[in-house]
Amino acid sequence: MSARFEELHWSQTKMGPLCLRRRLEPSLQVDVYEVKLGDEFLMSSLFTIAEIELARLGLAEVSGTDLDVVVGGLGLGYTAQAVLADRRVRSLVVVEALAAVIGWHEHGLLPAAAGLTADPRTRLVNDDFFALAQAAVGFAPGLPGRRFHLICLDVDHTPRHVLHPSHAAFYTAAGLRRLTKHLHPGGVFALWSDAPPDADFGAVLAAVFVRSTAYVVAFPNHLTGGESANTVYVASTS
Repeated sequence: MSARFEELHWSQTKMGPLCLRRRLEPSLQVDVYEVKLGDEFLMSSLFTIAEIELARLGLAEVSGTDLDVVVGGLGLGYTAQAVLADRRVRSLVVVEALAAVIGWHEHGLLPAAAGLTADPRTRLVNDDFFALAQAAVGFAPGLPGRRFHLICLDVDHTPRHVLHPSHAAFYTAAGLRRLTKHLHPGGVFALWSDAPPDADFGAVLAAVFVRSTAYVVAFPNHLTGGESANTVYVASTS
């Protein structure tokens, strides 16, 4: 077990100061890894159930084998690792805008990083997911126009509460229609949100996709002694 508190990495990024820290959670006597961007908490290893469900629920909607998957947002790596746990997955492209986050994994600062970076199916891409989603070249540098069976996204807090104003256009009908050009027929888009299901955003999904569902993912909150919940939206093109 580590010291009570340790800052593992700090860097100044285009989106503000980024910090990875490890602390001892006294109520559970476990090490907790946390990420802050500026004054905002982005993620914690205490609460990973919904990030894992993002991958699981998305993959559950995809049939077949030899699946090619994109994850937007690397973070602590829980969504990417859950994708790789499905042996149907042939390849995984993880798009992360902050090079420092990729460095955390490549330098082994996170306990499960080796399983992700050592998997030959994984490719970590330092780029802007939202820009690639809107561009014809897509998510696979060197393979323009490549399509995928599943695209998962966990970057912004919610479709309304975005980390950068440039992300907002993605969550419109026009933005999501451009995303579908990177999906195979029958492909699936899955999105994590830190808020209850949003009826207005659900209507946007319904205008673009053939089917869509908002799943409420509840989990124990060890800090409050109660329960918290996130939302995972899953939308299919067929």
